[in-house]
Amino acid sequence: MTTRHLTLISLPDELRSPRLLLRPYRPADADQVFVAVDESRAHLRPWMAWVDGHVSVDDSRDWCARCAANWLLRTELTVGVFAASSGRYLGCVSLHDPDWDLRAFRIGYWLRASAVGQGYATEAVGLLVDLAIGPLAARRVELRCDARNEPSRRVAERVGFVLEGQLRNAFLAPYGQPVDELVFALTPDDARHRPA
Repeated sequence: MTTRHLTLISLPDELRSPRLLLRPYRPADADQVFVAVDESRAHLRPWMAWVDGHVSVDDSRDWCARCAANWLLRTELTVGVFAASSGRYLGCVSLHDPDWDLRAFRIGYWLRASAVGQGYATEAVGLLVDLAIGPLAARRVELRCDARNEPSRRVAERVGFVLEGQLRNAFLAPYGQPVDELVFALTPDDARHRPA
């Protein structure tokens, strides 16, 4: 059965935890996004090739607009991660490549360098997993990361993802070398046993 009228799939305006606010991007977020990317280039570059595409605030403004449009079309569900108390932009978390018929998603995330090591990634990924497994009725949420990216591996494990395997020479790293990729997944059965 094919899911019709994707734009009518109900999504919340925001997701909250005591420390975080996750919400779709707005054009006004561009300045904060650019500052976060600019501060984090060395931190992100080993893992994410897109970082060098944000060379001006206009690049970030265009990206925010595209994220907002994709949210409305339900083709990518990308939200900004903000500190609930101050509104400071901390990073991004997304449900990529939605398969609305299977109800399967691939999750991705990044944090600005100054927000790393404080549990924000685990918290933000957990909030988005709750949305996927709960209201969106996901049958599978997949998380993939470079096998050398130990912090991302730890996030997956803390949220309750199950390691399904390691793909050898699965993609080219930003510096051009083939690298292995870890494949984690979470199903509704796994979610019932997730850590609190």
